[in-house]
Amino acid sequence: MAEGWLAGALRRDHAVVIAGLVLVIAIAWAYLLFGAGAGMPDMEGMAGRMSMTAPAWTLSYALLQFLMWAIMMVAMMLPSAAPVILLVAGLARRGAAAGAPSAAWFAAGYLTVWIGFSLVATTLEWGVHKAGLMSPQMATGSAVLAGAVFIAAGIYQWTPLKAACLRHCRSPLAFLLQHWRAGAAGGIVIGLRHGLYCLGCCALLMALLFVGGIMNLLWIAGLALLVLIEKVLPWGGRTCRLTGAALLAWGAATLAGW
Repeated sequence: MAEGWLAGALRRDHAVVIAGLVLVIAIAWAYLLFGAGAGMPDMEGMAGRMSMTAPAWTLSYALLQFLMWAIMMVAMMLPSAAPVILLVAGLARRGAAAGAPSAAWFAAGYLTVWIGFSLVATTLEWGVHKAGLMSPQMATGSAVLAGAVFIAAGIYQWTPLKAACLRHCRSPLAFLLQHWRAGAAGGIVIGLRHGLYCLGCCALLMALLFVGGIMNLLWIAGLALLVLIEKVLPWGGRTCRLTGAALLAWGAATLAGW
């Protein structure tokens, strides 16, 4: 009877964590679709009307852009981190007496890395805007810069660093066994470490947002799907070189068209 109660409790905890993840991811995507304005049918026409009155980079506008980047990273990266978060939740339930960290602390550490990335991305966006290279669609208006980003991302897909980081992301149990720490602080630390591996795996792919458009919902969803495939699907690890070759070809075509 006790074993049945424990199994039921584990299933309930698992369901609660899944529901929490789904809710957070849904809210983030809803913000991108309705709050940030990405993917609105009249976005191109709106961009054309705003082309002569691009917003000035005031402190309030910079904070708004930072918020947009942070929520975008939650929407894009949390789905691919779900397996390791669920694994942490399961281990935490079984090892609660030993002070095992909760999934919430792990997720907080993980997302801290991507919030830090959002700050860097906001700064880069400001730099591209200041240099006059940002189009009304919030993508780089320079074919040279776009081609260079494609090529850099394509080359990185073939590097040993990409492979090493992806290997950690695709092997959550091995990662947790190697880096496991108890307690809330331990959960944050291992979340930070996993986030850094994830950043090493995906940072150059996120740079492609500057090429396809920061407000282009289809582009955002496509990159999020690519990250999910690479990190979660059984054959995802083999897609890196194919993706890298495609990005290299795309970059070369972009530069040739310039």
